[in-house]
Amino acid sequence: MRSAEVRRRDGATYTPRAIVSAMVEWAASGKPPRRVIDPGSGSGRFAVAAGLRFPEASIVAVELDPVAAVLSRANLAVRGLERRASVIVEDYRAFSPGNVRGPTLYIGNPPYVRHHQISRHWKEWLTRLARDRGLTASQLAGLHVHFFLATAAGASAGDRGVFITSAEWLDVNYGALVRELVLDGLGGQAIHVVAPDAQAFEDAQTTAAITCFQIGSRPSSIRLRRAKTVHDLVRLEGGQPVPRERLAEARRWSPLLRTARKIPEGHIELGEICRVHRGAVTGANGFWIVDPETCELPERVLFRAVTRARELFAAGGTLARPDRLRAVVDLPADLDELDQSERGPVERFLRAARRLGVHQGYIARHRRAWWSVGLREPAPILASYMARRPPAIVRNLADVRHINIAHGLYPREPLAPQVLDRLAAALRKSIDVGQGRTYAGGLTKFEPKEMERLLIPDIMKTA
Repeated sequence: MRSAEVRRRDGATYTPRAIVSAMVEWAASGKPPRRVIDPGSGSGRFAVAAGLRFPEASIVAVELDPVAAVLSRANLAVRGLERRASVIVEDYRAFSPGNVRGPTLYIGNPPYVRHHQISRHWKEWLTRLARDRGLTASQLAGLHVHFFLATAAGASAGDRGVFITSAEWLDVNYGALVRELVLDGLGGQAIHVVAPDAQAFEDAQTTAAITCFQIGSRPSSIRLRRAKTVHDLVRLEGGQPVPRERLAEARRWSPLLRTARKIPEGHIELGEICRVHRGAVTGANGFWIVDPETCELPERVLFRAVTRARELFAAGGTLARPDRLRAVVDLPADLDELDQSERGPVERFLRAARRLGVHQGYIARHRRAWWSVGLREPAPILASYMARRPPAIVRNLADVRHINIAHGLYPREPLAPQVLDRLAAALRKSIDVGQGRTYAGGLTKFEPKEMERLLIPDIMKTA
């Protein structure tokens, strides 16, 4: 009734029965709830399963899509639960749970919608509600972050909850709000991270996280566990206890899930021989990236650069010529370095920038000189880092620069061209999407440090 395209827009990804059962059984390990709330209920999978498991509990399914709400009502009725169930067609963020005598269980799969599709009204709601709790919220946050905050605001001490979401909040900057809530507010108990190749969802490739919490609790540690298969989730138990102090200090939580790995003989981590750096952020690509053939600026401030990931995908392993690439304008921080003939075009360019407000952008305001992008030196190997496919690993024989759509691999010590060729070939052979971080929608991302941890044959021994 709803195509995958429509459901993706609405963040509606349905949860397999095995995961629903595991989450309900975790809830059953505590005091039986008097009420069950399913935020973003979809067709009512969680509402039905929890209603059957807790025969004394009232059931509240909150769903914005009226078609999905009808299915929730139908499924609850078919299972004989309609007398103690209500389905509310409303945005969960506007829903007021009210009070009941006894604990409430919050259980479900909050919708995944990226911030681009969230209205300004709701972004301001997120910022305001977080500020009221003494927290900071980013307006880049996805909808699942909104649901975590709405739950923390509406729940009472003693309530419990278990949500399955995309795992990206463990690491990204805008996920800091959820990390703070898990530590103080939601009362995090355990986080079970499901690998993307385990296919946690039937129609989406993503790294999923199941978060278990109890409102009002402040455990000395939170259990973190990595599940390799859906079968590993039959019971939500086990995991490595991580002290809350360590979690509070960590900017990213995924590395805390790693166990020490044994490096096979004859292999090394990429980081032993290369540093990996993301390219410069211009802050206004539409202004700083130009066609070098038509731009009137001096040639010495125009740097041919990889500015689109597809340029790496199309390179076929070797970027030999720069002539089809656009250029990034990278002016010196000290404009006195320019000679008199160069000053005129540059000043006209900067006046245009000011008219457009480029100098007032966040990135520009935080540079030493707002007009100087600060490109890195050419990297001998370039790599894409976010796509629905393995990264493109490309030898940069054209000596072009790159912006933040790509990573540059910089050898720690000078390497001969033939060694760099072998390194690029080894990476192309060994890298796969399962080694990165997969987001809802199937996008896989490799942060610089994650790429440095990739295992490759020790090319120095085979030189």
